[in-house]
Amino acid sequence: MDLDKISGQKSAVQYLYPPIDPFDQRMMEMPGGHTIYFEQCGNPDGIPVIVLHGGPGGGCSPAMRRYFDPAVYRVVLFDQRGCGRSRPHASVENNTTWDLVADIERIRETLDIEKFIVFGGSWGATLALIYAETHPENVSHLVLRGVFLMMQRELDWFYGGGAGQFWPETWANFVSLVPKDECDDFIGAYHRRLFSGDIPLETRFAKTWSSWENALASVYSNGRGDEAPGEYARAFARLENHYFVHGGFLEFDGWILENVDRISHIPSIIVQGRYDMICPPKSAYDLAQAWPNAELRMVRNAGHALSEPGISAELVRAMDQIAESIS
Repeated sequence: MDLDKISGQKSAVQYLYPPIDPFDQRMMEMPGGHTIYFEQCGNPDGIPVIVLHGGPGGGCSPAMRRYFDPAVYRVVLFDQRGCGRSRPHASVENNTTWDLVADIERIRETLDIEKFIVFGGSWGATLALIYAETHPENVSHLVLRGVFLMMQRELDWFYGGGAGQFWPETWANFVSLVPKDECDDFIGAYHRRLFSGDIPLETRFAKTWSSWENALASVYSNGRGDEAPGEYARAFARLENHYFVHGGFLEFDGWILENVDRISHIPSIIVQGRYDMICPPKSAYDLAQAWPNAELRMVRNAGHALSEPGISAELVRAMDQIAESIS
C-alpha cells in the first residue's frame, strides 16, 4: 500500500539529503516476460542499500534517493514488475511476491553485492520482510516504515469499513461505485472491474481505488485524495488489488509473523506513524514484540506517508545511525 509518489514530499524536504542523479540506470530482462528498471546512486563503493517501494504498484520516485547520505551509501532502487518504468505496464501475469523476491536476488547478484540493508515502507516493508525471511544470509539490516504484514485483519480494516469509520465521507465515495449486492467484498467487487478488459472502466475504478488510499496517507489530510493520473492509477490499483485478492501469495494468513525467527538476528529499525490510518500501529507493535533485534520508533504526530516530516526525519536519522555504527 502506498501513494508516496504523489502525496506531498515538499513538507519533508528539510530533513532529506540534496537531490542526486543516478550513476547507473538499466533495464533488465527477467523471467516471465518482464523487464525491470533499476538504478544506482550515491557512492559506488558505499554501504549497499536496496529500496523497496510501496503499493504493490507504486514505483520509485527521485525523492526516495534522498534518505541516504550519498557519500556513505550505494543506493539501489527499482520499479517492481508492472509499474513505474518497468514493462509491461500494469501487467499481473507472472507477477507474484515470489517473482519479486527472485528479482531482488537477481539484482543483488548482477551488482555483485554480498549483503545489503533492505529499506522499505508499507508494501515495501512487507516485501522486505518476506525477502529477508527467505534470504536472511543476504541482509545486514532492515529499516521498515508503516508496517503492513499482509494479513486479512489489515485488509478488513482498510477495505471493510474500519478506516471508513474515521473518514465516512471519503469511504462513501469509495463504496459508491459498487452495487449494493456486492458490498460484502469490496476488494472482489473492484477486482471484477479492474480486470474487465474495458480500459475506461478499469481506469475509473483505478482512480477511485487510488484516491481512497491517497486521501488517508497523511495525518494532515482533509479527506480528499488528489486524483492520480490514469496510467499511474491503473497500474497501482490493478497490482495492489491483484496481490490482495491472492493474500500476497503467502501460504497462510500471518506467514510473516510465523517466520520472524528466521530474521531474529538481523538488526532492524521500525518507523511507524501513531495515527497511520492505512497500516495501523498494531502490526508494527506485534512485529517488534516478536523480534528481539527490532527497535520500534513510534512517531507521535504522523500517519502513513513516507513524505510526512516526522517519518522522513526518523528514517534519515535511522540511516545515519546505521552508517555510524558500521564505519
